[in-house]
Amino acid sequence: MTQASDLLGPDGPFAREVPGFAPRAAQQAMAAAVEEAIAERQVLVAEAGTGTGKTYAYLVPALMSGKRVIISTGTKTLQDQLFHRDLPQVRQVLGARLAAALLKGRANYLCLHRLEQAHKEGRHASREQAADLQAIHAWSRRTQSGDRAELAAIAEDSPLWPRVTSTTDNCLGSDCPMYAECFVVKARRAAQEADLVIVNHHLLFADLAIKQEGFGEILPGAHAFILDEAHQIPELAGQFFSVTLSARQLTELAADVQAECAGVSGALALLQPLVDALNAAVRRLRLALDRFPAKAAFVVAENDADVRQELTGLRDALGALAQALDTHAERSRGLAGVAERAGEQGARLEQLVDGDARDAVHWYELGAHGFSFHATPLDISRPLRELRAQSRASWIFTSATLSVAGRFTHFSRQLGLEDPVELALESPFDYARQALAYLPKGLPEPSAPDYVERVVDAVVPVLEASHGRAFLLFTSHRALRRAAELLPARVPFPLFVQGSAPRNRLLDAFRTSGNGVLLGAASFWEGVDVVGEALSLVVIDKLPFAAPDDPVLVARLDALREAGANPFADWQVPNAVIALKQGAGRLIRDVHDRGVLMLCDPRLTGRGYGRLFLASLPPLPRTHDAAVVRTFFDVPASPCDA
Repeated sequence: MTQASDLLGPDGPFAREVPGFAPRAAQQAMAAAVEEAIAERQVLVAEAGTGTGKTYAYLVPALMSGKRVIISTGTKTLQDQLFHRDLPQVRQVLGARLAAALLKGRANYLCLHRLEQAHKEGRHASREQAADLQAIHAWSRRTQSGDRAELAAIAEDSPLWPRVTSTTDNCLGSDCPMYAECFVVKARRAAQEADLVIVNHHLLFADLAIKQEGFGEILPGAHAFILDEAHQIPELAGQFFSVTLSARQLTELAADVQAECAGVSGALALLQPLVDALNAAVRRLRLALDRFPAKAAFVVAENDADVRQELTGLRDALGALAQALDTHAERSRGLAGVAERAGEQGARLEQLVDGDARDAVHWYELGAHGFSFHATPLDISRPLRELRAQSRASWIFTSATLSVAGRFTHFSRQLGLEDPVELALESPFDYARQALAYLPKGLPEPSAPDYVERVVDAVVPVLEASHGRAFLLFTSHRALRRAAELLPARVPFPLFVQGSAPRNRLLDAFRTSGNGVLLGAASFWEGVDVVGEALSLVVIDKLPFAAPDDPVLVARLDALREAGANPFADWQVPNAVIALKQGAGRLIRDVHDRGVLMLCDPRLTGRGYGRLFLASLPPLPRTHDAAVVRTFFDVPASPCDA
């Protein structure tokens, strides 16, 4: 039998048939390791530097294995790219005829029942929404998948989508009058019958959490799980093993009760006062929480007299609605569904406000008009270990950023991986020729009140040398906003500021501008690909340590301290290293790219732990001299760069 590494080698079919394919030793090594992990049911942790070609390195052995494989990606965008672009290419080259399926969370699929309800209600906030609903209705008659990614004309954040898609809470399941035509059911059925299923991490962990609770599973049992962008797993797993209840869920329940009353004689007259009482209780509790921090441990607010009073009011209102719905549940399938939801939300609320619970961190978060309550487990390694043991499958974790100074200890400890097979593959890019790291001298400590102003002072001459073409990545939205205020008067280049337009539109505008400067935080640190001369400078303002006011982080650090560990060295630094590697990875995305990584934080050279950050980055030449940076940009690309 031909080995996966040979198929990707210089004499293999990819080199012969795929235009522009270049055999890479690192890609072949990863393919061999994935092939062995699948065959031997191993746990493999594989860090593959940017440019390794890890997608083919796991797709080829997955398709060749003859086993059922689940591949999970970090985002829906990557999931679509994998299914619609990479997988067809690999299947064609290999002549693989196995069945493959794409599966997303239910909120990505049109719900025909809720679409019909939205039509009957006829209430629209604007003419645009009415037109959008007509467009969705027309699309519903021609789509085969019901995947809303097909309908790019409707904005992803349109308020219409929640009205015409379902959630776990409001789905009627097999009681739905349109169950036979349900797009979610069709997608799940295809996934259960497929040899290869491509999902995203949100769906994977939602399903694993449901399975753990004994409610069955969406995904078929698999021989192997391959998790790409695996650096996201620790945080996502924590979310999905959490218990959550939000103001939005409660108000959606109220709205759905009203909608379900439409076809039941006399129901609305009886239930409307209770729906109004629930909505009022939600509003009063949000007002009572208004004088507290936007995000904090629940204990911060739970002893306040007003909060206690409004929590009691919410419990009573939700309980009264649940009790009334129970008496009407037999009158329609829809009322039975909302009755069950009301009971579940009441039980969840009791669990979340239980002040004596010590099994998790209980915390809240406030939005502009709402709130959410959470109970997040401190340690996810135990449930993840149990899930892996139950699956009896091989688990392959891969990303460009899993190690800290070449070691996988931090990642493995978070996921409860015991003695996994480890593989570290360096990027094939020639960083010595393609890139330069600039660490400017003279900047104050990041805690200085004028730090952002000083960073902008240092950045402006570098932007002039690079002729724009830059990402400025910030660790806080406050710093981003301040820089956005300062820069227009200092540079002539077009500025693209996160939050001023949808992310994809900003990136497209940045690419086409030719000399733009994009200011981003959080989501722009990873999963953003700009190849070529449009991006020649990446600036990072500070080391990306997690916000110290995060209640889950505070509780976790306290637990580490009580266990005798050093929370800063054992948790905060490793997480910040991986985040910095993600941000730095935006710069060089191709063998022809060329650029400067400007790292402004003086702690990189002024503190002992700074060496760990620098040792974890790709091997870029470093300079403290702005003149060296100007020379780098002045010297044209050599013929091999072109």
